[in-house]
Amino acid sequence: MLRLEDFALRLHDADNVAVIKRTVKAGTELADGTQRLTVNQTIPGGHKIALTGIAAGEPVRKYGQIIGFASSRIAPGDHVHTQNVEVRDFGRDYGFCVDARPVSYHPPEQMWFFQGYARPGGKVGTRNYLAVISSVNCSASVSRYVAERFKGPDFRRDFPNVDGVVAFTHKVGCGIQPGAPHKLLQRVAAGIARHPNIAGYVMIGLGCEVNQVQFIVKDYRLDELRPGEQPPTFLTIQSTGGVRKTVEAATAAVARLLPAANALRRTPQPISKLILAENCGGSDGNSGITANPALGVASDELVRYGGTSVLAETPEIYGAEHLLTRRAVTPEVGQKIVDLIRWWEAYARANEGTIDNNPSYGNKEGGLTTIFEKSLGAVAKGGQAPLAAVYQYAEEITTPGFCFMDTPGYDPVSMTGLVCGGCNVGVFTTGRGSVYGCKPTPCIKVATNTPLFHHMEEDMDLNAGTILDGTETVEQVGRRIFEEIVAVASGKPTKSELAGMGDEEFAPWLLGAQF
Repeated sequence: MLRLEDFALRLHDADNVAVIKRTVKAGTELADGTQRLTVNQTIPGGHKIALTGIAAGEPVRKYGQIIGFASSRIAPGDHVHTQNVEVRDFGRDYGFCVDARPVSYHPPEQMWFFQGYARPGGKVGTRNYLAVISSVNCSASVSRYVAERFKGPDFRRDFPNVDGVVAFTHKVGCGIQPGAPHKLLQRVAAGIARHPNIAGYVMIGLGCEVNQVQFIVKDYRLDELRPGEQPPTFLTIQSTGGVRKTVEAATAAVARLLPAANALRRTPQPISKLILAENCGGSDGNSGITANPALGVASDELVRYGGTSVLAETPEIYGAEHLLTRRAVTPEVGQKIVDLIRWWEAYARANEGTIDNNPSYGNKEGGLTTIFEKSLGAVAKGGQAPLAAVYQYAEEITTPGFCFMDTPGYDPVSMTGLVCGGCNVGVFTTGRGSVYGCKPTPCIKVATNTPLFHHMEEDMDLNAGTILDGTETVEQVGRRIFEEIVAVASGKPTKSELAGMGDEEFAPWLLGAQF
């Protein structure tokens, strides 16, 4: 008789399922004290086993929360997954502010420091890029032509303190509605222009697009320079005289920015200047057990030092939003979360979809059965700190503490919003093996399980699978993540940076109809 605890994790006393640590074959007998289970079907690692009988229509519980309802009778020892679990609506206690606890801040004399780039206005960069920002897809190729002029060994030799010249291009910018869709895209462009990891920029439009460069400049006061800020250049292809002339003008503008950018040096900066982007992609059944709660520990620690941590991916808090509303610092902050959920329900209906269909093929292969289960694990990235603020997509993040930003669940689109909001370092958890990389914000990838970490070691920065292996606790891995955040903010390259990733992952949210 094998010990149940060696093969499965029961996460809460109220749970009627446990998570299998590694594949267990049908017929295996497991024991836990007085309880004995026979595994009825072969169950892969990360998937769930029934600890008790669950009648049809009864809740299935994991994390002490409802993750779905039995669609048919589930026997003890059964594999619990999409074949016998379904999503149903049920009430949640939003209880605004009831679980909000004051932050236990570290004393000022215990402040940690990282090596960062002090920027005009008080922000601090973790990287030192120059940007070529395209206002519309029609100027995307021109923007790339400019950035390509600044690559290769000669550039790195002459400007060793500049991390690169990056073209920020996208597929939209015209044929969009005025109002929210247009404002969103303006926020994205302005967010990159004013990002702390950007030492200077050139912005290029076509000239006749909806997302006019001149209106981005006017609405976000980009021509009002702060002391020490490098003057940007704003161009349109039509007014400059075509592709060649625009490329030459923009190349000259970037060249003018390079000496000052290269002269910048890292200096000690308090980690209260860090704004952490939290994301997950390619999640599996281990995400909510290992990497996500460990990231939550790191998030709480950053907040205790006066820093900022931002959770996102609104469709992936669906069914777990009450855990955030209960931590809101005010009822108004809690209501913003509820309003976002209602907006997304309506948005999904208008597009003939449902939010509860969010888990992807890979998520389900990895053991995630419902959106409720996925969301409960995703929310764990946010730790236990009170929810201080809720932001629109790509809105500038100004409130220290634990915050939330409204973004889609699609990783590149979500991270683009967080980065444009000002996040200067990121942590990305994955169980299936995302290879996401980001510019201008370095992104640390954390594997949820040890087999993935070893299989894709060139792409994974940290292994949280040691929690499942029993060699580390959630708190210990969380501490490792926190220390890695500080190291990467100080210049340590991430695996995705070493692989050259990040040039294609800039993906603003296309909100509304495309005309």
